[in-house]
Amino acid sequence: MSITETSDPVRNGVDTATLFATLDAVKEAPEAGGFQFRAHSQWVGGTHSRSTITDFFGVGEERAHERTWVFDADHPAVLVGTDQGPTPVEFVLHALASCLTAGLANIAAARGVTLTEVRSTVAGDIDLNGILGLDPSVRNGYQGITVRFTVKGDAPAEKLRAIVEQSRARSAVYDIITNQVPVTIEVDPG
Repeated sequence: MSITETSDPVRNGVDTATLFATLDAVKEAPEAGGFQFRAHSQWVGGTHSRSTITDFFGVGEERAHERTWVFDADHPAVLVGTDQGPTPVEFVLHALASCLTAGLANIAAARGVTLTEVRSTVAGDIDLNGILGLDPSVRNGYQGITVRFTVKGDAPAEKLRAIVEQSRARSAVYDIITNQVPVTIEVDPG
């Protein structure tokens, strides 16, 4: 299903005019769609690290967020941490929930659907035998992730399900999780 324009200027908190202008601009100049997002992280101690997100590249130039975002990550005491923040794998669940929810709001707005409630629970099953190197047949990451949505709005259930499916199909985070993304690790000893 394709996104179709709506006459409502703002729906579900989404500025539809800006949404469609962005779609049109990238259609006309595909190179404008190339972005690079960044996170800068520093070890605090133990399993605790702190990341800042402030700068990115987009629409042909270096840019900055309106403010710097700071996120702490750690492990709970049962996993040798001090619980100064969510675990990195929990941030992955948050990223997936946030991406799917944002897409859902955008797609619903574009299709003229007013949402009244969107909630999700994202659960990931992980086995420490992989991370701890105790069983080489067990992967280090999640064995599976389940997303459960509650979606309510002024559309029939089948249309709401189709919007969720379109959000999944267009989700960058879903794509990152479900497809291999090349990752290069470089070390500067300096």
